[in-house]
Amino acid sequence: MTGVYPPRLRPTPLEIATGVTIGLDEGAPRVAVRGAPHPRAAIEAVVQTALSHPPCLVSFSGGRDSSAVLAVAAAVARREGLPLPVPTTLRFPAAPGSDETEWQELVVRHLDLPDWERIELSTELDLIGPVAGPVLRRHGVLWPPMAYFHVPIFERATGGTVVTGAGGDEALSRGALSHCRGRGWIRPSNLRTCAIALAPRAARRRIFARQPQQPIPWLRPHAEAEFRRLVSEYRGRSPDRWGAGIAWWWRSRYRATQTASLGLLAADSGCDVLNVFLEPTVVGALCHHYGFRGPRGRKAAVGELFGDVLPPTMVTRRTKAFFDEAFIGAQSRSFASAWDGTAVDSTLVDLDRLAFEWQSPRPAVRTALMLQQAWLGAGLG
Repeated sequence: MTGVYPPRLRPTPLEIATGVTIGLDEGAPRVAVRGAPHPRAAIEAVVQTALSHPPCLVSFSGGRDSSAVLAVAAAVARREGLPLPVPTTLRFPAAPGSDETEWQELVVRHLDLPDWERIELSTELDLIGPVAGPVLRRHGVLWPPMAYFHVPIFERATGGTVVTGAGGDEALSRGALSHCRGRGWIRPSNLRTCAIALAPRAARRRIFARQPQQPIPWLRPHAEAEFRRLVSEYRGRSPDRWGAGIAWWWRSRYRATQTASLGLLAADSGCDVLNVFLEPTVVGALCHHYGFRGPRGRKAAVGELFGDVLPPTMVTRRTKAFFDEAFIGAQSRSFASAWDGTAVDSTLVDLDRLAFEWQSPRPAVRTALMLQQAWLGAGLG
């Protein structure tokens, strides 16, 4: 079983060079907002679909988004008499920044789930390692470059469904206009945020174009200028209202490429994948519910939508794991140190500066697509 990846979603040369998807997916439909249900009802409908096609594995890191999805899935399964979801966790003992064992155990214990699959990995998820390599050989570079992260979970769900919390950071983000509610409106920083959000689109494009941005040292000047122009144009065109902005985000290449890549890799393993916060019905429900201003913040949104099924400390937690150590390992570093400059677009990228970046203690993750492309181009794939 092999999925088909839409050609329009292939990373462009500039996206590969910057590690950032740019603009809208012109082939994406608009989400339906009018008459949408409450977000919790929309989320429950999505997870019930997954539970009805067992085995249902939930990609569970222990963060708020995956914990919320798991908690709702467990509640729906018990209510509807369906098989319980199986939390499935990837663990990386050699990457301490990814360790969320305490939070994971808290949630599983709170939900009283009898089955929990834990997959211990060491170097397998390197950007060009034994999991990524076959994906790159079969499909070429995909965005996000770490989409293969879920492959070990997909392989355990053959014939069933995997549920993820991907997209939660964006779908539950704080609306710019929520800064203007309550007493917080008198702070100068909040007034500026609201002024930008309410400015005409042409004015916002000019504002974003003038804002200082972090340099991308490996890009050639003309490529960096074009990248910044495209990003400013995209930000300036986005609607000022929170709900319309999230619906706009749903049509972005960022969302579309992520959904397509995960669907492609799930199909390779003979399973389906449902990314709860990337589903159009859920996004439409969030737009309808939070409307013009948006939620007051992620903590408030998580508490409102999932506070009845999550441990209280999970709702209020502030920490977040990171997985860079699991992706940029010995195999990537060995290849980068021997790289001779081939298979990277030198019209966009200063190859010497890129090589310098790859030798740094913590190479920028946004160079990952170029590393994978170079590996394929060197014939090692």
